[in-house]
Amino acid sequence: MNRKTVKNRDHDLVIRTRGILPIQELKKLRDFGFLKSEEGYPIHNDQFQPNSMDLRLGTVAYRVRCSFLPENETVESKVERLTQHTLDIRDGAVLEQNCTYLIPLLEQLHLPMTGRMISAADGALVTEEPLTAKANPKSSTGRLDIFTRLITDFSHRFEEITAGYQGKLYLEVVPKSFPIRVKTGQRLNQLRVRHGQALLSDQDILHTHLQDPILFDERGKPLPVDALNVKDGLFMRVSLQAPEGDVVGYKAKKHRDLIDLQKTDHYHVHEFWDPIYARKDDYMILEPEAFYIFASKERCRIPRPLAAEMVPYDTGSGELRTHYAGFFDSGFGGNVRDGGAKAVLEVRSHDVPFLVEDGQTFFRMVFEPNTRLPDRVYGKGLKSNYQGQALKLGKHFKD
Repeated sequence: MNRKTVKNRDHDLVIRTRGILPIQELKKLRDFGFLKSEEGYPIHNDQFQPNSMDLRLGTVAYRVRCSFLPENETVESKVERLTQHTLDIRDGAVLEQNCTYLIPLLEQLHLPMTGRMISAADGALVTEEPLTAKANPKSSTGRLDIFTRLITDFSHRFEEITAGYQGKLYLEVVPKSFPIRVKTGQRLNQLRVRHGQALLSDQDILHTHLQDPILFDERGKPLPVDALNVKDGLFMRVSLQAPEGDVVGYKAKKHRDLIDLQKTDHYHVHEFWDPIYARKDDYMILEPEAFYIFASKERCRIPRPLAAEMVPYDTGSGELRTHYAGFFDSGFGGNVRDGGAKAVLEVRSHDVPFLVEDGQTFFRMVFEPNTRLPDRVYGKGLKSNYQGQALKLGKHFKD
């Protein structure tokens, strides 16, 4: 089979442009066998989001003594030395608060190398540049204060998967605020596949906003372009301002009962969270190691040609972690007339009390193009729990 033949076959996948692979191309990677899963657990269509794929917990969880990176060996060889005990999670098991677990995932990844044709049973894949991948916690995972990181064999970085990787995927899971009950097949994190590197420059962000607004004020009106704060991404701020007495955030209660991840719209907010009410002074001091939920001051939307990721704002102090979850799919925030949606921030201050003020810069968004327009966008026929959100806790709590 030559490249000319490949171009004439509709069921082949030829990737020429740089960016994030959209839903239809991710499904082809599955169909071609580059995304695989354990026998008896096929990859389902509802795992695919506009720019990512949900990954599922496997059948066992290893309680390990500490977090680790495998560096020059496999994950399994590290686990053999660090495991304290093993949990069978096929019918569900409890992961204890502040304990570290390593869970093999049902999915495997078999990435091709650069710029060559890979023949598969149902077609062929042609790429111009390497395919790499990155993982991130799902929104509901972050809002429950579950710390997760993807690990692969021989890796020296969490979450990132290099070109040509062939093998299993593992998830480090640490419940921070609440014990959780997990079960095989549940989805705590998600994977994006990238063709080359194509982050939008600051000028690209400004130009995009002029043509197809991405940032709005709290009333849902597009911000003027000179009001955008850009430097290696688009900066956004935290909101502590509201009519006095309104809720502007939540603080996780300590020593609470467990949360069963199968139960959505089930738990009463007051049993797990203390509400934070707006005050006249528009500031608050975060307690060390306490976990908070806030919302962004601005509203944002992700146009269909783009995918986005929330990344921490580096204060240089190392004392404030501003989020866990970070992927924003194409279509988040709806159309321009919908006025966007607020980003929900998962916040923890380390070591010392930390002052937070209304309008303080908290995080930045980076944008990448999709290699093609996704067939489906966030909120359109998908189970999108947070479309049009303001301040919102995870889907496990009653509204």
